[in-house]
Amino acid sequence: MISKSQLRFKRIFDVVLVVLCLPLLFIPILLLVLIATIDTKTWGIYSQLRVGQYGKLFKIYKIRTLADGEHQLGGLINHATCIGRFLRRSKLNELPQLYNVFIGDMSLVGPRPDLPGFADTLNGKNRIILMVKPGITGPASIKYRDEEALLAQQKDPEHYNRAIIWVDKVKINKKYVENYSFYLDLTLILKSLIHK
Repeated sequence: MISKSQLRFKRIFDVVLVVLCLPLLFIPILLLVLIATIDTKTWGIYSQLRVGQYGKLFKIYKIRTLADGEHQLGGLINHATCIGRFLRRSKLNELPQLYNVFIGDMSLVGPRPDLPGFADTLNGKNRIILMVKPGITGPASIKYRDEEALLAQQKDPEHYNRAIIWVDKVKINKKYVENYSFYLDLTLILKSLIHK
């Protein structure tokens, strides 16, 4: 199981990597926000409440991909603009989350930050997942990188997500925390970059 010293080192690694990457990514992120603003005809960044470490709520930041309607769980890739669909499939819409990592709401690697009604309802041994900060990538994120497309194929995306995907994600994320190592984080970052 992850220790306090591992959590501290994980945080230091996150900050160092983000500080090194942000100067290179700042202009591309600004351009993507500008493109999204023109494309969706509204401000190109949106925020949404998510469940963080120890169940604390925080605002996550993403590049806007929908011209209208709220960004919410499941199956909305078909409602995204053409540019928005590209941003979601490539995961470029998640680049503003580097700011979330920098200010300490998130980590580079960890369970994906859930909407209220999921991670905050964990009980028993499953609450171990809340020991770590949610991540931009992680083992469940990699397995379900095409989650939106999968949900869009279901007759009842909300039920499928809660009954199938969420249950599997809990198992995956619990195993991640129980078997945490810095090497595992590095491996997951590399896997994420290779598949993007």
